[in-house]
Amino acid sequence: MDWKLELIVVPVSDVDRAKAFYAEQAGFNVDVDFSAGDFRVVQLTPRGSSCSITLMRNTAAPGSLQGVHLIVTDIDAACAELTSRGVEVAELHHFVDGVQTPGPDPNRADYDSFSSFTDPDGNGWVIQEVHHSASTS
Repeated sequence: MDWKLELIVVPVSDVDRAKAFYAEQAGFNVDVDFSAGDFRVVQLTPRGSSCSITLMRNTAAPGSLQGVHLIVTDIDAACAELTSRGVEVAELHHFVDGVQTPGPDPNRADYDSFSSFTDPDGNGWVIQEVHHSASTS
């Protein structure tokens, strides 16, 4: 049986503000914006991803989602794109003997270069560079 991660709930305080951030600044595609009374769900998907996010006001504290990884093949281009859209992106870094070191991995090895950003509620995202396609098995 395959187990596929397809949706992550992102707790937010203001769905409209979060939708604007993810659609206009982070560049996610808006898939669904559904309301029924006080209930509202906005689903967005990063370009090229098979996993989406849903923005919801729920019992989880806004900003409590941390460490979700967005995998890119060119971290410099990804960070430049986010920055051009007004997203504050952390400095690129890699690790040497477990110590965070400024700049991308000198060898540009898969899984070794990182950056990050937060949404308006403080939900934290990690950007990680991987050049090859991950195995689906």
